[in-house]
This record gives sequence, C-alpha cells and structure tokens, in this order.
Amino acid sequence: MKIVLTSDHGGVNIRNEIASLLDEMNIEYDDLGCEGDCSVDYPDYGIPAAEKVAQGEYDFGILVCGTGIGMSMSANKVKGVRCALVHDVFSAKMTRQHNNANVIALGERVIGPGLAREVVKAFLESEFEGGRHENRVSKMMAYEQN
Repeated sequence: MKIVLTSDHGGVNIRNEIASLLDEMNIEYDDLGCEGDCSVDYPDYGIPAAEKVAQGEYDFGILVCGTGIGMSMSANKVKGVRCALVHDVFSAKMTRQHNNANVIALGERVIGPGLAREVVKAFLESEFEGGRHENRVSKMMAYEQN
C-alpha cells in the first residue's frame, strides 16, 4: 500500500500526526507538503495529490485542510477520484466498504489528532465490499465519463 499525504497551511499539524501514524503502521507514503503555516491555496495541494491517485501512482490519498471541505471539493474534480470528507470512524469505514473511496479529506479545525489517527486507521484497514455496492460505484464513474 502506498499513500500520498498532503495539506494546506490549515492542516499541517494533523498531517504530521497522520505521517507519524503511517510510520508506526509501516505504510509507505509521500508527503507533498505544504511546509509551515504561511497561507497557501488548498487546490494547489489537493488536486496534484488526487491526480497521482487517479493515475495509479498511489493507492490512496489523505488530504487535510482547515475543514476538509476545500480539499474534498478540489480532489473530486479529478476524474477517477472518489474523495470523502470524514471526521468519524464509522464514515471512514463505510466510505471504503460501500463507496470504494480512494481519497479522504479531514479538517484540522474539526477533528483532533487522536480521532484523526483513528479515522485514518479505519479507512486504511477497511476494504471495498463490492456486491450491490459495485453497481452504485460504477454508476458514479460512468456519469463522470460523460
């Protein structure tokens, strides 16, 4: 498993916490920044990370900004990306199991470091169930191609 991890200035602390978790889990990842707390634009970080997932360079993406909203909206503009905004363990599991999400977005101003770790762990340890969910995901992806 290989992860792309990124944030804007509003998500640096949670991104660093997630990097620590990935190290503990022995999961390979690349951290695409940003560095420091100087204001940057979330699409400049979220879109390139999402593109790398869509192109198959990474299995999953984890994006962090102040609320997670900007990152999730940016990532979902990339064809082939199914990014879910998650701030709880149940949603993190369900978005993998039912929606086959390949990217998640979190908000540092919404979620604390301990819960962020639990959310990411739940996401990464869950698997797509397929079955009845396969048809639903296929409908989303077909619409995207039109």
